[in-house]
Amino acid sequence: MTRFLLALRCFFAVLFGSRLPPQAVALLLPADRGPRRGDRDPAVGAPPVLTAGVERSEPKPAPAPAPSVVVAAPAVELPPLDASAQAEQRRRGAVQVLAVLQREGRLLDFLSENIDTYSDGQIGAAVRDIHRGCRKALAEHVKVAPIRPEPDEAVVRIPAGHDASQVRLIGQVSGRPPFEGTLRHHGWRSTHINLPDIPAGHDPTVICPAEVEIGG
Repeated sequence: MTRFLLALRCFFAVLFGSRLPPQAVALLLPADRGPRRGDRDPAVGAPPVLTAGVERSEPKPAPAPAPSVVVAAPAVELPPLDASAQAEQRRRGAVQVLAVLQREGRLLDFLSENIDTYSDGQIGAAVRDIHRGCRKALAEHVKVAPIRPEPDEAVVRIPAGHDASQVRLIGQVSGRPPFEGTLRHHGWRSTHINLPDIPAGHDPTVICPAEVEIGG
């Protein structure tokens, strides 16, 4: 009967999170095993804290991992192009732009032809097709935007220190800036250029190859 009551006490102690009775602890421990250093005392519910000067039994915290060091790769700077390389690059770009305009709009054929003998109606019909093709070529390969946001014929103010490559002063320019004048043309600047690459072995001076029909 005593063991039965003890079992009931153990059951409710485990169910409600209480400490086991000392009698149950004594029955659970082997007879040849006494309390050892670091054992949890069931009556207290926590490991004993030893006095100063005696090694404590709490586990030591794990050392923090050493911070990883990330070494950034040095930036690679390309050498600047010399004057001859820059001139060659500009020449290739100009040839590519002319090649695109010629392929899409036959612009060089039109500009190279003498149109004095044609009527205005004939020229207007030809220009319409050329305009359509060149406009398509620019939309695909070169994006442009106005330099000045104002509409043409608007009165604008040009401050001192303006960029002469973007705004050219015409007419009777005298005195010191700021200047006030009439915008005759808003100007253009390129915002994006996407030209096709020149194939290896291709003559970079060729704008449009000659066409020869065989067996016609």
